[in-house]
Amino acid sequence: MFKILKGGRVFSPEDTGEKDLLLAGNSIAYIAEKIDPSPVYGEVEVIDVKGKYVVPGFIDQHVHLIGGGGEAGFASRTPEVMLSRVTRAGITTVVGCLGTDGTTRHMASLLAKARGLEAEGLSTYIYTGAYEVPTRTITDNVRNDIILIDKVLGCGEIAISDHRSAQPSKEDIAKLAAEARVGGILSGKAGVLHLHVGDGRHKLGMLFEILEETEIPISQFTPTHINRNPYLLEDGIRFAKMGGMIDMTSGVSPGAGADKSVKASRAIKYCLEQGVAIDRITMSSDGNGSMPLFDEKGGIQRLLVAELDSLYTEFKSLILEEKVNLSDALKVITQNPAQSLKLYPRKGSLQVGGDADIVVLDQDLNIEYVFARGQCMVKQGQAVVKGNFEK
Repeated sequence: MFKILKGGRVFSPEDTGEKDLLLAGNSIAYIAEKIDPSPVYGEVEVIDVKGKYVVPGFIDQHVHLIGGGGEAGFASRTPEVMLSRVTRAGITTVVGCLGTDGTTRHMASLLAKARGLEAEGLSTYIYTGAYEVPTRTITDNVRNDIILIDKVLGCGEIAISDHRSAQPSKEDIAKLAAEARVGGILSGKAGVLHLHVGDGRHKLGMLFEILEETEIPISQFTPTHINRNPYLLEDGIRFAKMGGMIDMTSGVSPGAGADKSVKASRAIKYCLEQGVAIDRITMSSDGNGSMPLFDEKGGIQRLLVAELDSLYTEFKSLILEEKVNLSDALKVITQNPAQSLKLYPRKGSLQVGGDADIVVLDQDLNIEYVFARGQCMVKQGQAVVKGNFEK
């Protein structure tokens, strides 16, 4: 069936004005000021989105698809992601990862979960690896995983500046980045090294040394949780001004106390005020990961679970509270991660030939429709497609 989204104000993510979009199967077939449904061959569903914002589907590049956590013992392991929790948040593309636990969570299980969610309608990818170094893989090394396994875009999340990490040396991280880079070159993928950055005093110091001492380009590194504390945020600003991509975590900054973390939307606005270009910033949810809050001695004070819909909440806050324009706010969760992960322009934009991943927002930025590869997943804010084991 063909679909025509009629009369909406289209952000691609640049504002292109009022347009009609023709969806054919998984793709956007045509964009024009007016599209007459009568010449279209086959059945056509016309959806009136006049007065609405039509925007690219959101990309969440850091999600614990099979759960995470365990820092407070076995009972603190978080559950797997369910389809409708993702789509109700406007997310149409996810990148899955392991985290602290690479022992009872496995790369093969992560890959299987990604394939299952894709069968249910999402676009899914994964990173190979976990916190530790040497890290977990499916084949015998990171490079082979990236080259041989379609869903593997890079390596991550590898932990640095964190008491839970394997305390890797800069040589360890440089070698992983080199492996990921070569894997990316040989497969045409991004080959990024996605780095969990903890609350440690060294912050991004290791990355600055690697960039100074090796030939590895800054584009191979994507440090996340940059809004964990104000000191790390300053290092992130320096990294971004050097041409790197920095990733903010929506919701509560993981592993930090409330007095330390910087709200993602506020952190993004601050970066812009400090002269960071908007195309150097992304945001992800850390969805379904655990957020342990540690005391000064490393003991757990309490345990939270990262919510996927925090990505959407912080996106709204970026516009309504921080007064960032809609186009720029969209870039941090659409175009920018798509470009960093080499998924652009098929993902992260609204272009003819691209995937029909679309979110329709009302004037108050409430989600009305979500289309994932042309399939309507959310209608009038309610999930109309659910996973096989959802009620």
